[in-house]
Amino acid sequence: MEYTSLGKTGLKVSVAGIGTGGNSRLGVKTGRTTEQSIAIVHEAIDLGINFIDTAENYGSDQIVGEAIKSFPREKIVLATKSTIRNSDGCLTADEVICGLNSSLKRLNTDYVDVLNLHGVKPEEYDYSLNELAPALLKEKEKGKIKHLGLTESATCDPHHTVIEKALEEDIWEVCMVAYHLMCQQARNTIFPLTQKNGVGTLLMYAVRSIFSDREYLKETLKILAEEGKIDPALALGEPLDFLMVEGGAKSIIDAAYRFVRHEPGVDVLLFGTGNIEHLRANLSSILSPPLPQPTVDKIYDLFGHLVGVGLDMPRFTS
Repeated sequence: MEYTSLGKTGLKVSVAGIGTGGNSRLGVKTGRTTEQSIAIVHEAIDLGINFIDTAENYGSDQIVGEAIKSFPREKIVLATKSTIRNSDGCLTADEVICGLNSSLKRLNTDYVDVLNLHGVKPEEYDYSLNELAPALLKEKEKGKIKHLGLTESATCDPHHTVIEKALEEDIWEVCMVAYHLMCQQARNTIFPLTQKNGVGTLLMYAVRSIFSDREYLKETLKILAEEGKIDPALALGEPLDFLMVEGGAKSIIDAAYRFVRHEPGVDVLLFGTGNIEHLRANLSSILSPPLPQPTVDKIYDLFGHLVGVGLDMPRFTS
């Protein structure tokens, strides 16, 4: 495993982090037993992953709590996310803190290393900053939270406006941003600022349906070509076959992980899984060398201008 620093937090983190949400949720949504899901977390830790990302509304907190009990707490970097809204609107600070306390109980821990406000939409940012953050800082003073951050709502904020605003404030120490082969906006707008300000950067959406479902990828490329957004030649033949050159990727998914893993500004690449074989395969790609530079440059050139592509929920589960 390779490790890096999570911004200026002082946390030493694995470059790969295990996510517990998505369509799989450690296999919970695909029929795995609790014991099997715990085994996935144990395997991840045994392979050197020390960063675990969960959330209040994933329904996997108790599994994570059970899984990490057999390891020294200080060896695990535990991040969770607090829901900030329900069907009636934004939650009060007291409600968010109540949710945090409930999460801590399910996780069998007294503190989380990172608390992210979950999926903050552009219209919710000021409320998060002015109403929720001050209350959470008091919880930080009590030792329940080591570092405070937020995650964007990628589908309704493809230009990363929330993260851009957040990076103007010292209060946020960590952020989670969407970035992949065909969604590169953060490369020019976010990563230079996170590196300059020392904000820890978690990467989500590295592999979505668009890369795990060949037919969906072909359909997307065809639509983009018809809209004049990409070279029509990319919609012909095997999709993105230029990625599999000599010395390049073994598959599109392999390329997708390697492309984002080595992008300057990415600290932790998060991925979810529901089985150990999938876990090992993903980790193998993440720990592989960078793609050949001509391939990376071609990816920048072909897709760097696209906005909001491939940000839907995964169709593929493992």
